[in-house]
Amino acid sequence: MIKRHKFISYILTGVICLSVCGGVLAIWATSPGSISVSTDPRAIYSGSSETSVALMFNVYSGEQFIPEIMEVLSDKGASATFFIGGCWAEKHVDLMSEIAESGYEIGSHGYLHRDHSQMSYDGNLEEMKAAHRLLRSITGEDVKLFAPPSGAYSQNTLDAAEDMGYVTVLWSKDTIDWRDHDVDTIVNRATKDLKAGDMILMHPTEATAMALPQILDGIDAEGLKAECVSEVL
Repeated sequence: MIKRHKFISYILTGVICLSVCGGVLAIWATSPGSISVSTDPRAIYSGSSETSVALMFNVYSGEQFIPEIMEVLSDKGASATFFIGGCWAEKHVDLMSEIAESGYEIGSHGYLHRDHSQMSYDGNLEEMKAAHRLLRSITGEDVKLFAPPSGAYSQNTLDAAEDMGYVTVLWSKDTIDWRDHDVDTIVNRATKDLKAGDMILMHPTEATAMALPQILDGIDAEGLKAECVSEVL
């Protein structure tokens, strides 16, 4: 009976993973008004760099646009952090390896894009560990950064992340490119009132790939450099 229950559990986990990573991402991200806000200093919304901003790409889909995004970053001499969902990485091992081997920073975006604000400490920890093990098996490195899906977190999330040795990363500029696919809008949200230490949240979408050269030009025009999150913290 125990083995049968485990088998059913594995099937359900697989179904959830296929559903989330197959593109059913209505909660892929949220508007700024629905983000959990905390005064806990462990939740980092911006960095302390005086010369650079961070580019963040949260990844649970959009794999067809990632090569173009990496090419633009390379051509412009820019860096970025890719926060990877575990079930996505499991389906795209070769691309996941290419991102890491190209020198881009890898962070964890959880395993199944769950609402971490509604999970217990143990639930948060289990989700983080599942993603951590998978990302390490592909890249050979331990990730140090965690971006909670949809920006949703609680004290349990921060406690679990701390025990994993993670820095919990949010953002100061949200392009909302998962919802709005107008290039000019994405560029404006990324670059308006830009200042050193900003963390710019994006996703691998067609419009974002098209907007990225202008975003990088806008960053350069402010005398700033586009780097990965750990270099801006």
